[in-house]
Amino acid sequence: MEQHPVDARPVRQILTVTLNPALDISASTQDVVSEHKLRCTGSRLDPGGGGVNVSRVIHRLGGRSLALYTAGGAIGEAYRRLVDAERVPSVVVPIAGQTRQSLSVEERATGAQYRFVLEGPTLSEEEWGACLDVIGQTVAPGGFLVASGSLPPGVPADFYARAVRLAKEAGADCIVDASGPALGAALAEGVFAVAPSGRELEQLAGAPLPTPDDRIEAATALAADGSARYVALTLGADGAVLVSAEGVLRLAAPVVEVVSAVGAGDAFVAGFVLRLAQSRSVEAAFRAAVAAGTAAVITPATALCDRADVERFEAVLDRG
Repeated sequence: MEQHPVDARPVRQILTVTLNPALDISASTQDVVSEHKLRCTGSRLDPGGGGVNVSRVIHRLGGRSLALYTAGGAIGEAYRRLVDAERVPSVVVPIAGQTRQSLSVEERATGAQYRFVLEGPTLSEEEWGACLDVIGQTVAPGGFLVASGSLPPGVPADFYARAVRLAKEAGADCIVDASGPALGAALAEGVFAVAPSGRELEQLAGAPLPTPDDRIEAATALAADGSARYVALTLGADGAVLVSAEGVLRLAAPVVEVVSAVGAGDAFVAGFVLRLAQSRSVEAAFRAAVAAGTAAVITPATALCDRADVERFEAVLDRG
């Protein structure tokens, strides 16, 4: 296991966890047509995956976090070089399998975006167990653990639940951004915050949630039963809400032209946890989350967001 040096930590430590990172390949082509050789332009490579993206955004916003992720094979080595090039402090757990890849292609004729996400490598019990060991050894009292992204084959569905227990034992708060059984198991432990998509919230509720009010009601139920202290929801044109036992905080998101939604959810989480780590209020953290998510959708493909845009949108939201 290789550890890269950490220059500094925020007021409250942030540890992000990514078990299934992906080397993101993005490009554009004029038309997507079956059985044709499609010439692409504007290609780029980025180190993707929920927790790593959260750490990358935190770094861009002037904060500090430690990114724990797995890496294997030649693709994993390329991935590590990209993370290091962005100077994101990290702990890498080597795995025998090959780090996965994902592909995003924009069809310029229509503006449609096609995303192909490949299955991750199978992790052994020793490999995913090593990740839990790092969490237990690294998560700090008063800090934050951000467990984000899918679980690769071989990893038990209660992995994030185990991570939550480790965080609680250390006196840290846990933010989970996952789906399916992994999210359900984590919520059963009780987490600090979650940011489910509409589809993920429907899975948790076990019923369709066609309106914003339906989603807010389902989120309120999660906060009321102790599954999560805070539930953050993005509602498209209806903005975003932060639901807790104390009530519902609403924000109207800035109106922008959406270029790409890739990474917007990770940027949202990054803005939220960073401002909390900097001892800002929950309201300020929520504004930063909405600002970061908005800044992410105005950048192309997997480019995430720029600090100047985030701070500009934060100022707009602060003024109301």
